[in-house]
Order: sequence, then structure tokens, then C-alpha cells
Amino acid sequence: MSSFEETMQFRLRPDEPNRAERALMLAYDALTEKGYNPIHQIAGYLISGDPAYITSYKDARDAVRRVERDELIEELVRAYLAARLS
Repeated sequence: MSSFEETMQFRLRPDEPNRAERALMLAYDALTEKGYNPIHQIAGYLISGDPAYITSYKDARDAVRRVERDELIEELVRAYLAARLS
């Protein structure tokens, strides 16, 4: 059986969601304080990978760049589903 026909399992280390959550919240707060729409800006970063979408205010850009984009997306999906399913 080809490996492309099997479902892969991906597991995060326990510390990774907290790191992603902290980076997202820092970016959200910094973008809000600077007057940007944080949802649009964070989505722009996640889609394009261009860190210019995230303000450098309060070191938000550096915090977000230290976390892989797939980890940020996973944290968003986890939080979304947790809110919807609870």
C-alpha cells in the first residue's frame, strides 16, 4: 500500500499549543492597539507567509515568526472547534 493512501497522524508536543496561543494573542493585541483589523492581518500572514502583515509593535512579529505557520493554524482550528463543541 502506498504511503499516500494512508492517513497520517500528526501530534503536537504539549508545549506547542500554548506557544502558538501566546503568539496569536500577542499579535492580536498589538494589531488591535495599532488600529489594524487583527483578523485580516493574521489571515494575511497565514496565507502568504509575509511577516509584514504583523506589526513589530510589542515584538509581535518576532513572536509570530518563532512559531511555524502550521502550528498557528492548528491552534486556531483547536480553539475554534473547542468553542463550537462546548
